Amino acid sequence: MSSEPTARVLLADGAVAAVRALGPPDTATVLALHERLSEHDRYLRFFGTGASRDDALAAKIATETGERHAAVGCFLRDELVGVAHYEVLDDSAYAEIALVVDASVQAHGVATQLLEHLVSIGRQHHLRVFVAEVLAENSAMLRVLADLGLPYELDRDGPEVLATVRLNPDDRYRRAVTGRDRAAEEASLAHVLRPASVAVIGAGRRESSVGHAVLANLLRSGDHARVAVVNPRTDQVLGVPSARSVTALADPPELAVICLPPPEAADAVEECGRSGVRAVVVISSGITGTPHEERMRRSIRRYGLRMVGPNCLGVASTEPGQELDATFLAGPVPAGRVGVVTQSGGVAIALAGALASLGLGISSVVSTGDKYDVSGNDLLAWWGNDRRTEIAVLYLESFGNPRRFTRLARALARTKPVVAVRVGTGETARSAAASHTAAAATPVVLREALYEQAGVIAVDSLSAVADVVAALSWQPLPGGSKVAVISNAGGAGVLAADACERDGLVLTPLSRGTADRLRAVLPSQASVSNPVDTTAAVPAIIFSEALRILLGDEGVDAVLVITVPTAVGDPQGALAPLLDRAAKTVLLVRPGQVERVKPVDYAPGRPATASYADVVDAAAVLAALSRYARWRHRPAGPTPETLDTAALRTVADLIPADANWLSPQQCEEVLKVAGFPVTASRYASTEDDAVAALETFGGPVVLKADAEGVLHKSASGAVVLGLPDADAVRGAHRELRARFGSRLRGVLVQPMAPPGRDLVLGIRSDAVFGPLVVFGLGGTDTDLVADHSARLAPVTATDADLMLDGLRSSDALWATGIDRAAVHDLLVRLGALAVLLPEIAELDLNPVRVAANGCVALDIRIRWERCAPADPLLRTLTP
Repeated sequence: MSSEPTARVLLADGAVAAVRALGPPDTATVLALHERLSEHDRYLRFFGTGASRDDALAAKIATETGERHAAVGCFLRDELVGVAHYEVLDDSAYAEIALVVDASVQAHGVATQLLEHLVSIGRQHHLRVFVAEVLAENSAMLRVLADLGLPYELDRDGPEVLATVRLNPDDRYRRAVTGRDRAAEEASLAHVLRPASVAVIGAGRRESSVGHAVLANLLRSGDHARVAVVNPRTDQVLGVPSARSVTALADPPELAVICLPPPEAADAVEECGRSGVRAVVVISSGITGTPHEERMRRSIRRYGLRMVGPNCLGVASTEPGQELDATFLAGPVPAGRVGVVTQSGGVAIALAGALASLGLGISSVVSTGDKYDVSGNDLLAWWGNDRRTEIAVLYLESFGNPRRFTRLARALARTKPVVAVRVGTGETARSAAASHTAAAATPVVLREALYEQAGVIAVDSLSAVADVVAALSWQPLPGGSKVAVISNAGGAGVLAADACERDGLVLTPLSRGTADRLRAVLPSQASVSNPVDTTAAVPAIIFSEALRILLGDEGVDAVLVITVPTAVGDPQGALAPLLDRAAKTVLLVRPGQVERVKPVDYAPGRPATASYADVVDAAAVLAALSRYARWRHRPAGPTPETLDTAALRTVADLIPADANWLSPQQCEEVLKVAGFPVTASRYASTEDDAVAALETFGGPVVLKADAEGVLHKSASGAVVLGLPDADAVRGAHRELRARFGSRLRGVLVQPMAPPGRDLVLGIRSDAVFGPLVVFGLGGTDTDLVADHSARLAPVTATDADLMLDGLRSSDALWATGIDRAAVHDLLVRLGALAVLLPEIAELDLNPVRVAANGCVALDIRIRWERCAPADPLLRTLTP
């Protein structure tokens, strides 16, 4: 039996298991599982306790997965503890399922994990329905099916129930999967962040050593009785007795922190796994890229360990009664409401210091380092159930599972802000890309699409993190993007207005009533239009009253307040009581203040809002909060079921396995089945065939060369337009033959398209992020302007609207009166097509000609790669 799992997964109790497909080598193991069944479990499984052919059943279950059969097994420490399988019925879209789970792990989530994997396999094989015969008294199995989240029906007939489960994951299923993910992560990461006992392996007496520092922080932060030391070279460290090994401890610790050189660190992880330790934090560096890396990875897979690191700062939690500081930070971790996960230990140190300087603290911090196991995704799930965490901060240099990130971040951001630092945004478009879509789908575009769809507030620096977190901590989210600016320094107010407009905020006109009330309280030389200039000499109480009037304007969502002290007074002094009661977002700017951002206290330790030294920073924060608020209140929108899955798979299965760039005929067939409007065309292998095609269309035509190595037809001189008659067609054909010689396979003949606007739409599949849908200006504008928007597939109706409005030129584009609804439909269809046909590595529709009523694709290119589709709803851990 192979010991390599298909996936590492979390069970409901937080245990790490392996789920993989079963095959003939697993027959004996499957048989052993059935022979361990109790009489009661055998009765529920086989509807009786009589003799059964377990050996024949085991051989049947352990058949290789194919078109009509699939079986998956769940393993704990290499022992098979559960099996689920299906057999396709006469109707090829239906399959009967059966499950069996060892009594020792029933109610631990094994059955649910197996069913989720079976659903994924079934959908890959185009199954639509699972059926199961269940005894009515088998309440546990019926509850598993009901809680799965898929549409299901129960047909009761005496002592038996026929359960029907439909394999069309909808929003309810996604919510159910996310809920299970969060619950399992809470149980699993409790071993890391709420351990009942901790051992520091490698803590020494030398104060300058990392192990000594970690032990000192642990002793300072929590209960001394739960801390142990493993070091064979000393009897005690900091008063804690030292054991020679983990096995020498009276009881295995729940968490071990390893501070050893690479060879010894790998040995320690293996020993921890054998001894029953549940989680390890590996501080040690210099492991990745050496043989010790695979040794560590093998140990965490074999023993189901959770691992943070290696090459990390450690972990800390400030949960009352469960305080834990297993880091080598220089000072105590300040308690607070901000959760932090970072791949860089240095970034964790910087963020902890920045938050502490603002009087903000941390709920939990995890430095993932080289992240062999625990990653940002795990913490997103943890914070979803952690009431103490109100804001999440991420510093991620890479994404191990972007699909899971999207699902978890989107769910978390609906209730708690998620702030991420953009990292590695220096990539440029690949100039030699085979299609315009590929050129647009840079790593930067992929990451930005990921953040935008998940509602993540992305910033460009650690300083900007502090700016945003301060505002989120002390102010409500703005109700919109309409901003008023008030200042006692007119020049600063103008700078603020410019900064707001650059960041997409609207400097809203003030109502007549607001302007009249401002005139009544401000000096005559004041400006009561937006931005409001109160003049420098205005008393603090008058400035405060002017701000109160602005906050009462129904057309104002947020106010940027700029104050400078003068010889006659300081307007900021009277603002705190008003700010404390304000229901709208108010940020202050204090030009010249030493700190980049600081709290403005209403009372000691009770900040009313944030004050910024620069109007540019304050405007950027306000814009970020406005975009997040807009995302949060925007309905996610369902993913429409728009395509005929069976028909598409029939077409796809006819495409040869070694296909690369599809022929024009194959491209056209795929898009027609998907319901795309495609221009009429005829493929002509000869000059006479081209003339015959002209006669079919009966009007001016276009000839497009199908030549080996030619992808960008217009740029290669492979398109001849406006050919009115046979002589013109023959001349154009000879011209193309002369230009491309033996590379010319044939020509595509199409009628001239009606006038309209040219757009480009496409799909680009990424091995890590999955398929991306791209939209932008087409035709010659594609290269000249490079104005694009993008979303990861699938594309919801809301996503499509945002894409259509996401170009720099969107306002001007739609003002021309072209058919927006038709393009919207194409974007949604493209997203569905990308998911249903993962073999599409690139799809380029350029141009799509859009008129006042409808649109049509004039040129199609598809690059094909055989691949196994990734299921974004599988709850798998990073390998």
